[in-house]
Amino acid sequence: MRYSMIAALIAALQGAAGVSLAGAAAHVEASPLLSTASQFLMTHAAVGLALASFLVREVPYPGGLRAAVLALQTGVALFATDLVARSFLGGKLFAYAAPIGGGLTILAWLGLVIWAALSLRQTK
Repeated sequence: MRYSMIAALIAALQGAAGVSLAGAAAHVEASPLLSTASQFLMTHAAVGLALASFLVREVPYPGGLRAAVLALQTGVALFATDLVARSFLGGKLFAYAAPIGGGLTILAWLGLVIWAALSLRQTK
């Protein structure tokens, strides 16, 4: 239950950041990177809230689901933060931050595929 609330908290923060960045992108002639960061944050905030709702239930392989949620939220946050740093600070968050965040996000989605397939197989 606690992990679900933490995941929901992070998702809500990502949603708020996404909306804020959408506003900034609309009013600042900064960079299209802000729009991309906003879209990633808002989309994955909704996904994070949906996955948090799974975490309060008894699901197969809960550790795998928790790991995928953590990886997803971390990857998206890292990717978006790097894009924001490029827009407002004029440089990267750190070397390879965006590719690491993006790669982690992709791996998290694949982890969710594996979790869902294994869960489906178990609940025949």
